[in-house]
Amino acid sequence: MANLLEVRWHGRGGQGAWTASELLAKAAILEGKHIQSFPEFGPERMGAPLAAYTRISNEPIRLHCSVYNPNVVVVLDPTLLRSVDVMTGLTEDGTIVVNTQESPKTLKERMKVASQKVWTVPATDIAIKILNAPITNTAVLGAVTRAASLVSLESIEKAIRERFREELAEKNIAVIREAYKEARTE
Repeated sequence: MANLLEVRWHGRGGQGAWTASELLAKAAILEGKHIQSFPEFGPERMGAPLAAYTRISNEPIRLHCSVYNPNVVVVLDPTLLRSVDVMTGLTEDGTIVVNTQESPKTLKERMKVASQKVWTVPATDIAIKILNAPITNTAVLGAVTRAASLVSLESIEKAIRERFREELAEKNIAVIREAYKEARTE
């Protein structure tokens, strides 16, 4: 399946990694694509590391397993970089998007990233500024939208409007737009 794109999300329980995965999947559906979105966790508790996955394709997806070689890796909580090997399986031409204030160059050197593209976004700062809470999933989703070009920003915004009540949707759209604008790579 040559046009299959896979995303692995790393977060902690309660941060909304799976919600972000679902929103990306919904945006892809709005564009007529085939999707899968699912979490991987066991008896984890709030704050425990977890992964979520999104698959997007122009053709039906017949795989039913975890994502082992993602095209995109997303890290909602930068402390996970010290305890989880988030780079495992990332394709040679893959992209990693990390919620951090570090520069992409500094992060790339620290993580010893070879050929992959590194994007950073200060998602926590953006979320606190606009939502008054450190809820980073939609901010990181905005950065992913820019970095990976999986779906359009308009489709993400429509998915947000369908998921949340009006006031909360508009705040999250503001977060997404700000993160889209502030996401950077070297």
